[in-house]
Parts: sequence; structure tokens; C-alpha cells
Amino acid sequence: MTELRGIYTLWLREIKRFIRDRVRVIISFIQPLLWLVVFTAGFSARLVIPRVDYQQFLFPGIIGQTLLFTSMFMGISVIWDKEFGFMKEILVAPISRFSIFIGKMLGDSTAAMIQGVIVFTFGFLLGIPFNPLTLIIALPVMLLITFGLVSIGLIIASFIGSLENFGAIQTFINLPLFFLSGALFPTTGEGIPGWLQFASKFNPLSYGVDALRTVILGSDWTPLNPIHTNIAIIVIFDIAMIIIGTWAFSRMKK
Repeated sequence: MTELRGIYTLWLREIKRFIRDRVRVIISFIQPLLWLVVFTAGFSARLVIPRVDYQQFLFPGIIGQTLLFTSMFMGISVIWDKEFGFMKEILVAPISRFSIFIGKMLGDSTAAMIQGVIVFTFGFLLGIPFNPLTLIIALPVMLLITFGLVSIGLIIASFIGSLENFGAIQTFINLPLFFLSGALFPTTGEGIPGWLQFASKFNPLSYGVDALRTVILGSDWTPLNPIHTNIAIIVIFDIAMIIIGTWAFSRMKK
């Protein structure tokens, strides 16, 4: 019970921290909307996607982008906790480092999920056709995507001592993951460089975006991989990141 209570407490703390940060919540509305409007206007006439228009193609990618950027940024909470001494109090608590990591990971993943759900509202506002029940089906996929990405942010923060260094490393990892995921443009097919197709296969977000497109676009989308393959790869990635994250937290000094 002590471990579960500790996980719940850390989860609740991260949720309250996110909700109280009104500036971040407002930005979570504006940024995805800009991506959807600006990129649709700029690329819809240049990129032809079979059976769907570019805005429909882009919509799941922007959800993936929101999950990526939010999840990775949530690792900054570890830096703040270190600076204010709260992390030391957590580390001396009578719970395992695994429970500490899981509690923060679940809390940050839930916050990232909230922003992902917010992006779904833009689908209705922009007239992107999909069944409202699609959101319910997409939620487990979105949650699995956030687990691994949040874990990366927490792992980085566990080794970094300053906000500046965290921001630089986070951006260094975020941008390749985003641009090689197929969120903005196809990464397979004719005319796509071989190195780009090869690199995208080693990007976990590629499988997340493909799974989201399969769920959201349905039969209009020809998936790069069967959805069960995408989900399996995401789950393997999540487990690997959680193991590494638990190890990273176990090395933090009290």
C-alpha cells in the first residue's frame, strides 16, 4: 500500500502542477492550431496523399507532435524538484526508486494526454471528418506513446543539473524524432531518400504516428505496418525506457 500511495501522490502532484500552469495550458491550444493551419496552407497543394487530403494526413501527426513535445518537456519537473530540494525529500521517502519513477511518469503522461485530447477538439473545429468515438479508441494508443517519451525526458533530467542544458538536449532529441516520424510528410514511397526511410524505421514515434493515423483515418489510410505491430514496438520501447529510467533514478544521490 505504501508504494501505491507514493505513486498516487506523485501522480496527483504532477497533474496539479500542470493544471495550475495556465500559460502552458493556453499555449497547448495555440501551438497545434498554428501547425494545422500554417502547414496545411503551405503544403496541401504540394503533397498529394492517396484517399485523404493533407489536413487529414497532418492531423494525427500534430497529435503525435503534441505528445512528443509535451512529454519531453515534462522532464523539467525533475530539474525544478532538484533546485528546490523537493527531490531529496522524495528520494528519502520509504518507497522504491521504481515507484518514484512510475509516479512521476504516470503524472507527466496524464498531463501530456490532456494536451493531446485538447488537439482533438481542433479536429471538430476544422471540420476533419472522424467519428467522435475515435477519440476513445485513440486514447490507449496516445497513452502508450507518452509513456516512452516522458521516460526519455525524465532520464535526461535525472542526469542534468540546469534548465539550460536540459532545454538544449531536449531540443536536440525532439527535432529528429519529430521530423523523422512522418508527422509532416510521408517517410516511405517513391521519391523519398533511402536514408530517410531507413532512419524512420528506428524512430519509435514513427510507429506511434502510424498507429494514430490507422485509428483516426480508418480505411482511408494504408498503414505502413499492421496496427498490432506498431503497438508491439511501442510497448517494447516503453518497457525499455522505464527500465532505463528506473536505473537512472536509482543513481540519483539523496
